[in-house]
Amino acid sequence: MSEVRFEFGKNWESFSHLIDEDRIRQAEDRLVALLGTRDLSGKTFLDIGCGSGLHSLAALRLGAKQVLAVDLDPDSVATTRAVMERFWNRDNISIKNVSVFDLAEERIGTFDVVYSWGVLHHTGDMNRAIQMAAAHVSPRGRFAIALYGKTRFCEMWKRIKHWYVSATPSQKARAERIYIRLFGLYRGLQGQRMSTYVAAYKAGRGMDFHHDVRDWIGGYPYESIAPQEVTALLAPLGFQLVKQNVRERFGFFGSGNDEYLFEKPGSNN
Repeated sequence: MSEVRFEFGKNWESFSHLIDEDRIRQAEDRLVALLGTRDLSGKTFLDIGCGSGLHSLAALRLGAKQVLAVDLDPDSVATTRAVMERFWNRDNISIKNVSVFDLAEERIGTFDVVYSWGVLHHTGDMNRAIQMAAAHVSPRGRFAIALYGKTRFCEMWKRIKHWYVSATPSQKARAERIYIRLFGLYRGLQGQRMSTYVAAYKAGRGMDFHHDVRDWIGGYPYESIAPQEVTALLAPLGFQLVKQNVRERFGFFGSGNDEYLFEKPGSNN
């Protein structure tokens, strides 16, 4: 894995102070849209790269029997624990500071739902990370992932991200301001006020625009993948594609996450 890495956990800790009931409901709705069900009763749920813990919390609110939230970044783990203390003071949530590459050594077993949104492309070895995450899906279980799609600007962004993680705080702040200013001009050309866009942003998973800008510009390691490559990677492991949410993107302002839902056929017996 790459030694140079964005401090995702610190960004999630900052974001976590914005979490409220409205954002939790938005996260629930997006999780429902991806999984195709509002009822996780009796299901076990593995959240790989839990970040703020918001979507682990959403799974619990939707009735998951047991949730395991894992993250490589100790700040993310601490943030998830703090969020659970605020919103879910029950014992059916476990939180571990562990990489997806080390999960097998933890002997965590398999889960009815394995969820990893916008994480595996930041591991430094995306294809291996996808395969190792998939190994924890139970027979007849679901594998829900979101990955950066390929665009003509991926190599440009890889260089920008590598620069950003080593930049000074003032350089990072300036880069974020320039990005937001250019993005605002782009939205204006499309006839949309930037203020309107930012205000509505949390409807897309309960997130926050300014924290996501920092996550996007700084998110390194960074890889991207085409839909057919995702399917080809998982088909030999027996997974069948249930649905995908893939969009064509110009890519200058970002790769964007494509969503995939796979099922692992088989018997639980």
